[in-house]
Amino acid sequence: MEDEEKPRSDDVNIEEAERKVQELYNFRDTYFETHGIEQACDKNSLVEEKMKEILSILDYIHASAEDTARCLYLRGKALNIKPEFDQAAQDALSKAVKLVPKMVEAWNALGECYWKKGDMAAAKNCFSGALSHSRNKDSLRNLSMVLRQLGGDISEKGENIQRSVSMAKEAVSLDISDGMSWYILGNAYLSQFFNGTQSPQVLKQCMSAYSQAENDPRTASNPDLHFNRAMAYKYQEEYGKCIQDLKKAVMFDPGFTECNEQKNKLLRYLMHTLELVRGKGKLKPKRLQSLVQSQGESELGPYAGGCYTSPKGVSVKLEQVSVSQLVGGINDGKVVLGRMVGSVPMDDPLPYTFAMVDSQGICLPVTVYNMNMTSGFMVGDSVAIPEPFLQVTDFTEDDKTFKFESIRVDSPVVLVVNKKKLGKSQLAPSVLSVTAKKE
Repeated sequence: MEDEEKPRSDDVNIEEAERKVQELYNFRDTYFETHGIEQACDKNSLVEEKMKEILSILDYIHASAEDTARCLYLRGKALNIKPEFDQAAQDALSKAVKLVPKMVEAWNALGECYWKKGDMAAAKNCFSGALSHSRNKDSLRNLSMVLRQLGGDISEKGENIQRSVSMAKEAVSLDISDGMSWYILGNAYLSQFFNGTQSPQVLKQCMSAYSQAENDPRTASNPDLHFNRAMAYKYQEEYGKCIQDLKKAVMFDPGFTECNEQKNKLLRYLMHTLELVRGKGKLKPKRLQSLVQSQGESELGPYAGGCYTSPKGVSVKLEQVSVSQLVGGINDGKVVLGRMVGSVPMDDPLPYTFAMVDSQGICLPVTVYNMNMTSGFMVGDSVAIPEPFLQVTDFTEDDKTFKFESIRVDSPVVLVVNKKKLGKSQLAPSVLSVTAKKE
């Protein structure tokens, strides 16, 4: 039996062309629903191959003069599926919006072109222009992304991030099942967290949005989702989950080399932390014994028998306890004292990590966030930590088990070092690395 005759490209009308372009995007976004993970390396080449097929069809569309703008838009959109900037896509889309200024889809696609080109101001104008014609989720979430890249000073950047969150929320409200909108909202919350007071509630909202995004199969295979969530997990010191997300990102994008770099950096950091604690700074026994025995109440400085004003402005009476008396999570009304025995060499400035030994000879690491990296402690310095937050790390990777307790300090200004409370000069905002690619 002979094969059925395939339709010639010059038989395709504009409605068929629109369907073909949408099929192209569906193929990209649902690739892993029809292909095994072992075919991840082939994704980009197969998408490009399909794009070229669509472009050949677009060369022979039967369309009226009134549909010229639509044809240009479809060509630009097809070219725009490439991750990098394409001048031909920009040219086609620019002509489309000039012919039909109210074509919202073309404005959105043109804005994405400018994003890839690095022209954020032009991208913002495109998305804002589209929104002036229609409140749609694509423009809202695209504008949310652009706003986070703009701002001349801290105040303006902060305002833009707040607007970014509002835009992303509105995009979600228009279609709560769209995982991409949830992902953009998660990124907006993450930016808000690091630009603001680092509220745990905001970070919780961020992680919740990422979980919602993962419920959508189209977004679940987005490597950037897993990378950005991994960076949030890293900040939360949930290292096992961080590494799992980094591995997922590479699984969906084998060329995402930064994931392996981050994973290796983290494992090196954890190995150095374990070595520092187990060796107690490799101090000589006599020197170590001297540090253990020289820890009197006077080393608590202003916390000795006094009150502590928490970051929430609450006055708290502190009781000195040993490290062995701490429980997981925050230890309300407690203060621990120790002496620094060494610090962990860092590939990244976040967080400053040192090991301290208490009066019972127990050694554990302390992570300090938002600390000026020009600062640091010396071996032998006494350190008092009010209401310490005890973190537990326990996971296995590459046949190595990482199991230890540590104390997390979110701000250095609560610490008392050598009987003196640290000042605001020790502060520097923590910065989290997220993907700079178009979200």
